[in-house]
Amino acid sequence: MSKRIRIYTHEDLAAHSTAESCWISHNGKVYDVTNFLKDHPGGDDYILSFAGKDVAAVMKNPEEHDHSESAYDMLEEMVIGRVGTGEAIVSDDWEATDDFEPEETDTTKDFEKNQFLDLRQPLLKQVWQANWSKSYYLIQVHQPRHLVESAPMFGVPFLDIFTKTSWHVIPIIWLPIAFYLWTRSCAQFTFGNNALPPFTVDPTAPLRVLLKTGVPAATFAKTGACFLFGSLVWTFLEYTLHRFLFHLDYYLPDHYAFLTLHFMLHGVHHYLPMDRLRLVMPPMMFAALEWPFTRLAHSLLPASMANGIIAGAFAFYVLYDCMHYAMHHTRLPTYLREMKKYHLAHHYKNFDLGFGVTSKVWDYVFNTILPV
Repeated sequence: MSKRIRIYTHEDLAAHSTAESCWISHNGKVYDVTNFLKDHPGGDDYILSFAGKDVAAVMKNPEEHDHSESAYDMLEEMVIGRVGTGEAIVSDDWEATDDFEPEETDTTKDFEKNQFLDLRQPLLKQVWQANWSKSYYLIQVHQPRHLVESAPMFGVPFLDIFTKTSWHVIPIIWLPIAFYLWTRSCAQFTFGNNALPPFTVDPTAPLRVLLKTGVPAATFAKTGACFLFGSLVWTFLEYTLHRFLFHLDYYLPDHYAFLTLHFMLHGVHHYLPMDRLRLVMPPMMFAALEWPFTRLAHSLLPASMANGIIAGAFAFYVLYDCMHYAMHHTRLPTYLREMKKYHLAHHYKNFDLGFGVTSKVWDYVFNTILPV
């Protein structure tokens, strides 16, 4: 994979159109002719007038500029890659149907045609060693492929386990944590923020205290208000993380390490959007993402409020992930069916719009609504 000629896009070519960096293409190959400008018999201005463009037609036109065989031989010494011509699956005229079931990708033909990722081989190693430009990576990673079984990420079964998560794992892990934080918030609103020992000292203290003394209605109201606010906070985080972290696409440095990180975070989901075991967030990944936000909440707010808000955010995170899975693989009631069409349009119609999953509220607020 690492020995393959580097693949560029027409956008990459057009970006190099100055005397400081002058690229041209000819018969699908890309050439860096920057150092040749001063030696060109026809003058550097002539080449610069075609900088960032294909010159096949003009080099064959004797009325423009006649070229000998040696000129073509010299050009081959300056080749740096080729223009990628992978297929386009995402389309503005795509429409979601209730019975949408994509066809399985022919992995052999797909790799031969696109020269991107071989779905029969471990994916992360290929991204790490890849020889494409960022532009070509972003085009291809957003063109969905479909497999019956999950594609290997590491190629080592033990490591691949950490990249796969069944949807039911999410409520099993995070709902008890949300419930515990809710009980802790109730106890702290009732008896004071310093009334409970740390979780590591006595994890059962909140529930034991509440069962013994009962919970005043005012406490339910306070914790409930925090819980609802936390739910709203989650919808905002859902939108902002999806748009500004997972879709950091165009701000990524053109470096294999950043492309690999992007692929692990979200690129693989767009590349294989129907992979049943990579539709919800692995617990370790969510734990890493939630940590700074929960620490921030505790640094800004009393523990009673922070715990109530975090409980609401965690509960709505569970709703989000389960709903996300259902949107890809389950027939749903009316509202969820409409959100399913909206979310699938993000994958198959325009990945630069439609970042909301549980609702379109923040897409309306930030003008990223996706017409479906």
